[in-house]
Amino acid sequence: MADVLSQNEIDALLSALSTGEMSADELKKEEEEKKVKVYDFKRALRFSKDQIRSLTRIHENFARILTTYFSAQLRTYVQISVASADQIPYEEFIRSIPKMTILNVFEVPPLDGRIIMEVNPNIAYSMMDRVMGGKGSSHNNVENLTEIESKIMSNLFEKAFENIREAWSNVADIDPLLSELEVNPQFLQMVSPNETVVVISLNTTIGETSGMINICIPHVVLEPVIPNLSVSYWMETKRSEVNPQEVESLKERVKKASVPIVAELGKSDISIEEFLAVGIGDVIQLNTRIDDPLTVRIGEVPKFTAQPGKSNKKVAVQILDSLKGGNDDDE
Repeated sequence: MADVLSQNEIDALLSALSTGEMSADELKKEEEEKKVKVYDFKRALRFSKDQIRSLTRIHENFARILTTYFSAQLRTYVQISVASADQIPYEEFIRSIPKMTILNVFEVPPLDGRIIMEVNPNIAYSMMDRVMGGKGSSHNNVENLTEIESKIMSNLFEKAFENIREAWSNVADIDPLLSELEVNPQFLQMVSPNETVVVISLNTTIGETSGMINICIPHVVLEPVIPNLSVSYWMETKRSEVNPQEVESLKERVKKASVPIVAELGKSDISIEEFLAVGIGDVIQLNTRIDDPLTVRIGEVPKFTAQPGKSNKKVAVQILDSLKGGNDDDE
């Protein structure tokens, strides 16, 4: 039985036959070739686009927290933002970073594996210069990193990375711990070269110095919390955050809150000179009549009308009606 051509194939065939450029067999062969997709088994995609987007959102929050932290620590202009989030083989990540750089290796119990925070040397030395009282100038001298410099950087980046606990709070409750500081990526083999890692790159500006901070997260670290990276999990988490008991407790506390109530007899406009001349026994004429209802204010908002009187030999007002209008109609 002859193959049945699609409408697109028929139209293309008629066009090709009319010009003598192509035969039907050549056309079908070309259509089949277009359906083939190249797949690199060395670059296995183990995370969905949805999960990568969730990781991007998490580290956008982390970038904002780091901006605040470093601004306070360094007392200079700091701007950190997510540039990209990609899944690549570990070997490719090692090749993409400088041969000599600042590599902070963190353990994140209870999760297995370790996370790398790679800081560009220009950024690292600029931070260290600010910590030591300098202007934030950068001089790349990673190969001859002294023990004092290593200690200063370790303390700075260890405290900075602790903020990831807050950014990850919706995914996992982790306890970051700096395990080592390395400068040569070739000496750092955390996982196999073909292991898939997620690399979040952060654009970083410290004063007039700019560079990149890369966070490398191996698949083994994220594997237990992959279900928590889905959109459905985030939506369920947000819904479950509303605790009915907390809502009722909040209502009770609001009911017991104290608010000022003022019964306004009237108003009058006088000049500063007249005000300074007011003395005991003087009479100030108000803009209301004796039989007009009073305005009762809750805070600064007029809420009720009332009439004056006495209750148990004390001055009191009796509520006549409620006032609505403007932004005070939602009682």
